Amino acid sequence: MTILKKLAATLALSMLPVAALAATIGGTEYAPQYDYREFFTAADGKQFRVVLAGNAFPGMAVEQVAGPLLTQMQASKPQPRLTFTYDQPTEQPRPDYRLVLMFDPANDMGAYSVCAGVKPRFKANTPGRVYMQAVYCRNDLALSQTTAWTDASGPDDPRLGELFRQLFPVVFSDAMGLRPQSGGSLR
Repeated sequence: MTILKKLAATLALSMLPVAALAATIGGTEYAPQYDYREFFTAADGKQFRVVLAGNAFPGMAVEQVAGPLLTQMQASKPQPRLTFTYDQPTEQPRPDYRLVLMFDPANDMGAYSVCAGVKPRFKANTPGRVYMQAVYCRNDLALSQTTAWTDASGPDDPRLGELFRQLFPVVFSDAMGLRPQSGGSLR
């Protein structure tokens, strides 16, 4: 029995670092028009714009948060060779692909409103917790969306890096089941 207790204790201790960095990804929604191949083509070797709405750490200026967040996102970036940027192009691109990250959005703030440019609404922040809604947009269409949250003490917190590592494969999923049907055979 003592060996089993030691084994259980060792197993529990080995799981602590994983649990300490764990992020939670909420429900996910994909538009019928979502196609990972389109994202890959739009992002590979290019700059990919990120729009921040709200502030993950209300006690800090947005400028203090934005830089470290961008560094965390770039370190955790999805498969294409992309570079995340906050820069707004001088001329609006068509199609306008972007990732919108809303921190502490109001419960009724939907993805389609986010992509259509509706003025965001927010709820109260929970100190020590980062809660975000991530929406991948093409023009005014929300192609995918999810929510994610983790505990974090600041924008350099490694738990945010882990959140982005878990978030990007969900927002930009390459699952075969999400690919549009071609309707023809492959012959």
